[in-house]
Amino acid sequence: MINKFSADLLVTNGTVVTMDGEDSVVENGAVAVKGEAIVAVGREDELTAFKASKIIDADGGIIMPGLINSHTHAAMTIFRGLADDLPLMTWLNDHIFPAEAGLTPEKVYDGALLACAEMILSGTTCFCDMYLFEDNVAQAAKMAGMRAVVGEVLFDFPSPNYGSLEKGFAYTEMLVEKYRNDPLINIAVEPHSPYLCAPGLLQKASLLAQKNDLLLVIHVSETKSEISEINEKYGLTPVGFLASLGVLSSNLLACHCVHLTEDDIALLKKHDVKVAHNPESNMKLASGIAPVPELLKQGICVGIGTDGCASNNNLDLFHEMSMAAKLGKVFTHDPAVMDAKSVLRMATIGGARALGLSGITGSLETGKKADIIILDTHKPHLTPIYSPVSHLVYAARGSDVTTSVINGKLIMEDRKLLSFDIAKAAGKVMEIAKDICKKRAEACKS
Repeated sequence: MINKFSADLLVTNGTVVTMDGEDSVVENGAVAVKGEAIVAVGREDELTAFKASKIIDADGGIIMPGLINSHTHAAMTIFRGLADDLPLMTWLNDHIFPAEAGLTPEKVYDGALLACAEMILSGTTCFCDMYLFEDNVAQAAKMAGMRAVVGEVLFDFPSPNYGSLEKGFAYTEMLVEKYRNDPLINIAVEPHSPYLCAPGLLQKASLLAQKNDLLLVIHVSETKSEISEINEKYGLTPVGFLASLGVLSSNLLACHCVHLTEDDIALLKKHDVKVAHNPESNMKLASGIAPVPELLKQGICVGIGTDGCASNNNLDLFHEMSMAAKLGKVFTHDPAVMDAKSVLRMATIGGARALGLSGITGSLETGKKADIIILDTHKPHLTPIYSPVSHLVYAARGSDVTTSVINGKLIMEDRKLLSFDIAKAAGKVMEIAKDICKKRAEACKS
């Protein structure tokens, strides 16, 4: 006889911040997990019938859904600090693109694996990636045990991975077939941006995404120079340009969206376009401040991303949440906008919706996949706690995360990563960095 109250994992003795439709917070709460899924969420005394093979005591901490990084370039951990304090186009054209010319599948795997370690250690359980050699990013995510949406970046010039653009589409279709029905990996179609992609490329990418019911991811309206370039070429804003091509749709994730007109925002709302907000990267590259308060006011779904380590320079979404909230307040001169609850939703259930994954992750609800983190609140900077939600946005740090469960599997316990050797992963990236420094020095001499 099967015991309907059997569980593989029971997380107890914590405040459960569910991020469900009512933003329920359960004191003295618990979460029961069977296989990959959550089978019960409630007060601990209501879940006493569950008998679990493993029990994790949250020790009075916060139990919550794992954070969702809605936009990053994971393997760029290998370029962390390589070319700081530069404008975006100088940073890209003079430093990043030349460095990327020497990428290999192995380097991307090593860089992405280190990124997974950093994200898991700081509470992220799912990320959306845009980069090169994305099959290797997917393999790194699976090794780490992370949930990921990955897509090969497409642009008009030859790629260090696939070469010509036609091969780029073929590579994307290979990813679609390889990871179809994978429990952790979802594939997206990812043209880089309106300024690096011709109209035909953008339309073909959109059709491929629609045909396969995939997420379409693109950088949009990130800088003033992009706005000028697109206006000069097409007489439109980047958002207006995408609208003219028929690319705007509910499966489109527009990353950055820093410089938007009222008409742009109306178009995003009309087509139910999702937005990935990257506050720290936008600040560091002096790209500007995205009008997120207005986007949220209009009911547009906004997630939070870190962007890559070369333009941030970390993958800590707790820090990103704090910056997003405060930047929104400074931008509007209104301390009431970008409240803690709204920002926390952006990093959890909002991020899940932005990636098309809200049916399986982003909140702690019965039937969803068990993507759970625990925070240790016995810290001076988290004492006292009047509002758990407020603390998560304004006071918590990634280093407060002690435990991570992804897809029902225990990935980190007591801050020890269980899926792979972090020191080994970091050592490989250090070797890559030494090689990059050597080649840059040789180039300077020549």
